[in-house]
Formats: sequence, structure tokens, C-alpha cells
Amino acid sequence: MAQGIVVLVALVAIAWVTEILDFFIPGRWLDSFGIQPRTMSGLVGIFLAPMLHGGLAHLAANTVPFLTLGFLVLLRGMGTFIGVSLLVIVLGGLGVWLLAPGNSVHIGASGLIFGYIGYLLARGYFERSFGSLAIAAVVALVYGGALWGVLPTDPRISWQGHLFGFLAGIVTAGIMRRQPSPSRAL
Repeated sequence: MAQGIVVLVALVAIAWVTEILDFFIPGRWLDSFGIQPRTMSGLVGIFLAPMLHGGLAHLAANTVPFLTLGFLVLLRGMGTFIGVSLLVIVLGGLGVWLLAPGNSVHIGASGLIFGYIGYLLARGYFERSFGSLAIAAVVALVYGGALWGVLPTDPRISWQGHLFGFLAGIVTAGIMRRQPSPSRAL
């Protein structure tokens, strides 16, 4: 678990260092490495977008949810955390790349955060264990209001990233669900 926490904190530190560099480099050119729908360079952006943000306030707003929800995913182990993170990044990013409007750039960890929300909620549904349901209930209570972010309310916010991240999290929970152990016949 300690190793996982180090990885989680390191990912946040990388995002902060990247954003601070982007802040001081004229032109904020690092943001151009995000997801650019239906372009070849935009495919690389699928993996870079979670580390890029539209300013320090954007990154600050994503830091606590990323740490909190990432920790809840990490409770299942480092392998689960890596698997969930990669599947959400790839599936959610491909959704943005395929369906978001052209001539746009999508950045931020929000898609991954919404993916964690979708994963944790759906894991409760698929597994129906006490622990999974308890975590799902806490996530619904604390982050349920954030789900409005999957709707197109502000043209400066990638609701597509939120939506496809959330859907990717649900799909990931289905793919990675733990099967209940078979009942023993007496």
C-alpha cells in the first residue's frame, strides 16, 4: 500500500511540475499536447492529457479528487490501480478523440477522475460486496453532484472528457470485477 501511495503522490507531483513549467514557458505550449480529436498527434495526447491542465487553478481543483478517488481504487492493490487507470485513460481518451469536436484540445485529469467515480460506483453494482457497496455509497454521497459535469454546460470545459471517462470507468468495473467464489454444496 505504501508503494501505491508513493506512486499516487508522484503522479500528482509530475502534474504540478508540468503545469508550473507550462506556466513559466511563454505561450503555454505544453497544453497543445492534449487530445486533439481525429488527429494523429491527438492519439499521443490520450496518454499526456491527464498530466496537462489549463492553469494552476484547474490542477488545484483536480488534485484532491484525484488523490482521494485514486486512493480508493488503490485499496484493491497496485495492479488494480494501474489497470483501472490505463483502461480509463485509453477508453475514455479514445471516446474523446473519436467524438469530441474537431479543432479542440482536451486536457486535464478530470476524465481520469470521472473514470474513477464510474469505476467505484459500478464496482459496487457488479460485485455487491459490503466493501464495494460502502465505497460506492461514500463516492455517490461525496462526488455524486460532480456527475452534472458530464453535461455540456460550459464551452471551456471538456464535458466529453468527463462523460467518456465516466463511461470508461463503468466498462472497466465490468471488465475487472471480481467474481464471487462459488458456494459450496453441502
